[in-house]
Amino acid sequence: MATANGAKSPSSMGPKVLFYSILLTLQYGAQPLISKRCIRKDVIVTSSVLTCEIVKVICALILMARNGSLKGLAKEWTLMGSLTASGLPAAIYALQNSLLQISYRSLDSLTFSILNQTKIFFTAFFTFIILRQKQSILQIGALCLLIMAAVLLSVGEGSNKDSSGINADQKLFYGIIPVLAASVLSGLASSLCQWASQVKKHSSYLMTVEMSIVGSLCLLVSTLKSPDGEAIKKYGFFHGWTALTLVPVISNALGGILVGLVTSHAGGVRKGFVIVSALLVTALLQFAFEGKPPSSYCLVALPLVMSSITMYQKYPYIDKKKKKV
Repeated sequence: MATANGAKSPSSMGPKVLFYSILLTLQYGAQPLISKRCIRKDVIVTSSVLTCEIVKVICALILMARNGSLKGLAKEWTLMGSLTASGLPAAIYALQNSLLQISYRSLDSLTFSILNQTKIFFTAFFTFIILRQKQSILQIGALCLLIMAAVLLSVGEGSNKDSSGINADQKLFYGIIPVLAASVLSGLASSLCQWASQVKKHSSYLMTVEMSIVGSLCLLVSTLKSPDGEAIKKYGFFHGWTALTLVPVISNALGGILVGLVTSHAGGVRKGFVIVSALLVTALLQFAFEGKPPSSYCLVALPLVMSSITMYQKYPYIDKKKKKV
């Protein structure tokens, strides 16, 4: 099935995309726990984000060399085409990644993952604005359920002090607000990437390389005036790093490549609902490795999120005019 712009329909996922989606689910579900356990609190956020972007570029170039697309890159690539397709989403993703790194440290893994799913709502909103992809009434209802779950979790978790000693204000300003802001940015960037891959026919691997380079340049410029920049000058780029710090960095980089592949083949909103099953992975891993059961707010929010996923996928928008034809 194809859409009006000639791209494949997000619903027509083949075995390869399904495989990418499963890998992304596992990576996405495990990432909060890996980050919390492997990245020390004194690690400078910008240093981990920049290293992640470098790893993404290396991985994408290796994959491009393997599938033969790297050879023709010199003839096809143009600076204007690159900036049009990848410039803005790259800058957005760079800011989003920094916000997520901050949020990891102040929220438990499951709370973070559930709040991060609000990106689906914003992706749906921006895909309608940018790509004119409409939602059915029941899909809109599903997205409202998602927002209800996020509000419930934000209010509930934001008013509690947990066993780790993190107070309510710290949870709100360094955990909840950054992850929600990152969700808005993720929705916008995902929609722009979908537009570039489906309308501009931009390769997902090439987009990964371009976005990582542009995003890294944006971060480097920001260090001139940011607290992270001052910290790097004072303590060094790899301050607080250990060998384990590379684990979440590499995992996050591979996840970024998988996001690009799934978005280009399955669409931004569909990608969000494919990887939302990672919530269960996060809950299981959190209980298995930290012995921490979900809070009462998570137990209420989780079924709301899962119900919204089921409703969204079961009742897609159908263009009545096209159906008659």
